Amino acid sequence: MIVKTLSKCIREYKKESILTPVYMAGEVFMEVAITYVLSLLIDRGITPGNMGEILRIGGLLILCALVSLAFGVMSGRSAAVASTGFAKNVRQDMYYNIQTFSFANIDRFSTASLITRLTTDVTRMQHAYMMLIRIAIRSPLMLIFSLIMSFRINVRIATVFLCAVPVLGLGIYIMMSKAHPIYERVFKTYDKLNRVVQENLRGIRVVKAFVREEHEREKFGKVSDTIYRDFSRAEKITTFGSPLMQASVYTCILLSSWLGAHIIVAGNMTTGQLMSVLTYAMSILTSLMMLSMVLMMLIISRASAERICEVLNERTDIANDPGAETVIPDGSVDFDGVSFSYGGRGGRSCLENIDLHIRSGETIGLIGGTGSGKSTLVQLIPRLYDVTEGCVRVGGRDVREYDIEALRNAVSMVLQKNELFSGTVAENLRWGNENATMEEIRHAARVAQADGFIMAMPEGYDSEMEQGGSNVSGGQKQRLCIARALLKNPKILILDDSTSAVDTATDRAIRDAFRSEMPDVTKIIIAQRISSVQDADRIIVMDNGRIMDFGTHDELLNRCRIYREVYESQQKGGGDFDEQ
Repeated sequence: MIVKTLSKCIREYKKESILTPVYMAGEVFMEVAITYVLSLLIDRGITPGNMGEILRIGGLLILCALVSLAFGVMSGRSAAVASTGFAKNVRQDMYYNIQTFSFANIDRFSTASLITRLTTDVTRMQHAYMMLIRIAIRSPLMLIFSLIMSFRINVRIATVFLCAVPVLGLGIYIMMSKAHPIYERVFKTYDKLNRVVQENLRGIRVVKAFVREEHEREKFGKVSDTIYRDFSRAEKITTFGSPLMQASVYTCILLSSWLGAHIIVAGNMTTGQLMSVLTYAMSILTSLMMLSMVLMMLIISRASAERICEVLNERTDIANDPGAETVIPDGSVDFDGVSFSYGGRGGRSCLENIDLHIRSGETIGLIGGTGSGKSTLVQLIPRLYDVTEGCVRVGGRDVREYDIEALRNAVSMVLQKNELFSGTVAENLRWGNENATMEEIRHAARVAQADGFIMAMPEGYDSEMEQGGSNVSGGQKQRLCIARALLKNPKILILDDSTSAVDTATDRAIRDAFRSEMPDVTKIIIAQRISSVQDADRIIVMDNGRIMDFGTHDELLNRCRIYREVYESQQKGGGDFDEQ
């Protein structure tokens, strides 16, 4: 299954992947031939002192060496192209597949784990693939050719080399079986190490503000030490390969030298033939050593291959049905008997029996305590998650009947966690509409109350944004994200607590602009402050995954005790839905 999945990533590099072992076979054949020609040089030229034979065979030897060198150069070049191309395709296929993931798919992998798989694991696979198409071809061919030539020269001496093969094979198998579980554990620890580094770099301001550098150093040190201990344990196991190989090599050389001396004395073998046999002995045992290295690399890379295939074989939970509808008629939203659990059926429900009907063009407030299910509820509308039970309708149709891209283009959502990207302000805003004109961008920014501070920046809309928008304040970042969402010209606009860092006056100005500029757009505003939603057409009060009440501000003041108490508390300068 792993081989089948990864072999699809070879694609346009099949030619180089096939030529590499062909060139390698040519190089091996010529190396074996060089040893044979060298024995002829000794027996026919040097020993009898025949200068003519020395020149003729010496010239042939030089020609063989040059041909072997040419095959080696071509093999190395094609292997480099094939392995780097293979790694490029693996990385590209993983990244493209990640882009199709739903939120549920992404939740199954941590961000740090995905980064490790896209970098460390792919690099390891690149090295393994190069060894696979070069050394893994060279070693068996050299082993086979050298054994054939050895048996042609002398069966008794060749049998000595053959006896070393099962001994080395057994030793390599024992090392493989013991080292592989450790390497699997190491790569999981690498995920944890990346997570620690990622959290530290993202939250470096918080770390310094709370003087927690020492704590972060200790946390990093513990994970780093765990990797060190596991790698040390694995390396100790694999280092047994070297003394085992050396013992086999020297034993074979001693035995073949002893046997060869007796055979030469008996007149059944020449000096050149003995030299050839000893050279073939070294080639056989070196091939076994290289083969053991390849096997150890495959052991290490197997864990990486499994982790890569997990990402490549992951299929999104949310996909288009054949003939999916691409036209969303209006912004009406209906929840019919909706229940949802992040763990699927049988998991703990985050939403239970939600029945809700929102008319197109309405402004809906959504309030409730932390963990009451507000964000989860609105994320079901653009199918960031799919319902566990029931049905969500937009424009009178089940959202599962729509083309996902068309649906999400019609639903503009400003998430609770705002994210800006490196580039200019205008480039960030064009995420909402890549073809937006400068006038459309400025209009969206004015509605979001962002035009003023953007124009105050050194280069206005061409000012560079640092990664994550770290060069603007929290409130400014929220307003930029709202402007970006408005550029989509959506039928439904969802603001998930997206004005929490904005002052009250600006918050009201944004809501007033929504009312005048976007009368036909359905607006769902999640907020903690009742003042942010009290002028909405209707307000939803949520608690513990259920809708406790739904009505206008005045209706809720009259009949909803929780809403009334929080409102009165906030009017006095405090209190929210998390307080009893």
